[in-house]
Amino acid sequence: MQMKQYKFYISILMILVAGGVFAAIAGCNKSGLRHLGTWLPADSSGRLVIDTLAPSVALKHVGLHTAEDFARVKAKIAANAGPWILGWNKLIANSHAQASYTASPTVKLIRGGGSREEPEADNYSRAMNDAAAAYQLALRWKISGDNTYAATAVTILNAWAATCKSINGDSNSALAAGFYGYQFALAGELLRDYAGWAAADFTKFKNWMVNVFYSLNYTFLSGHFGSCVTNAYANWDLANLASVLSIAVLTDNRSMYNYAVNYLQTGKGNGNWYLAINNVFEGADAGLAQLQESGRDQGHATLCISLMGVIAQLTWNQGDDFYGLDDNRFLKACEYTAKYNVASLDVPYRSYTRIYGANCASTEVHSVISSSGRGTVRPMWSIPYFHYAKIKKLTAKYSEMGVQATLPEGGGGDYGPNSGGFDQLGFGTLMFTLD
Repeated sequence: MQMKQYKFYISILMILVAGGVFAAIAGCNKSGLRHLGTWLPADSSGRLVIDTLAPSVALKHVGLHTAEDFARVKAKIAANAGPWILGWNKLIANSHAQASYTASPTVKLIRGGGSREEPEADNYSRAMNDAAAAYQLALRWKISGDNTYAATAVTILNAWAATCKSINGDSNSALAAGFYGYQFALAGELLRDYAGWAAADFTKFKNWMVNVFYSLNYTFLSGHFGSCVTNAYANWDLANLASVLSIAVLTDNRSMYNYAVNYLQTGKGNGNWYLAINNVFEGADAGLAQLQESGRDQGHATLCISLMGVIAQLTWNQGDDFYGLDDNRFLKACEYTAKYNVASLDVPYRSYTRIYGANCASTEVHSVISSSGRGTVRPMWSIPYFHYAKIKKLTAKYSEMGVQATLPEGGGGDYGPNSGGFDQLGFGTLMFTLD
């Protein structure tokens, strides 16, 4: 089914979410959590483990980083303390974090081009570079106090909001909506209190995020473009859920935020926390959990860890604990993935059957963990490790190895020119390291 068939519904669906209708629907559909294809009770009362608040309850205007985070980082840099100073030096050396950076917006953001849906060629590298630059420049401004960097970041965001009208392509357009949606939104949230961002321009940017990115995020998550609900691998859902959460915070839309929180626990797609992490081991292998993509390849398995870290941190800053959900299920997935990819040790694997295709009529069996892409490096380990080790006081020895192996974590531009190097914002050594 072609995506254009959904366009008629987008405006109506957005109005329903904004009005809180889906919050009410979710309240009537809290039957449980899905795990390996079976619906299990969320808790003894049948409620969501992480419940939602009324649409009228305001969200906190904080993305991945709090005021306390910035105070800590500034103090550590002033003291020339490691490893924070290593992270800072990594940031200011990145070509995307320079005041001379120039944006390259495009009318149509294309991912999945050269297709029936979009004959023109891909150009999404423009968005991935510019989103990374806006975030890095915003970080540099927040830490240094030099308005030059904020001004450049705002110029990037204003240029995209004034130029880009749509996200185009085949089904891969959903990936553009997810990755660049959450990254642009988080950059915008960091710049919210920059006095040089005109109120009218900030409003235009927020509207652009909703109309161009959120609309496609929701269209994908709610109908998966008419395909089997489990057709898409977990990272597709997770990227779009990260975008929905980030745009919700940016625009102070509790109903939008609630939709993502509900989906993460009861959604039927592979972005459900219990499907993305689809098996928790016990006995001799206790403390490990495999991912839905572990049998596909390690490039995508590590991508899931990266995206789930973003989701866990975003929701933690709003008072919701996806880190701790189901006895720290995410920690077990981190340890499993780091043990295999960083420590290069064997891990257990439970056979997984993927259901996909038209009418969910096709299956493929992943009987062993995939060694393809083993050792993939992403700047992602600091987010989960420091939360679990320093805030929750839990052991995370393989995740700690991941932190050490990637020290200091960089960001977009530090890991090659391809999209994988821009899937995550990075700079966790700088922003998430805790004593």
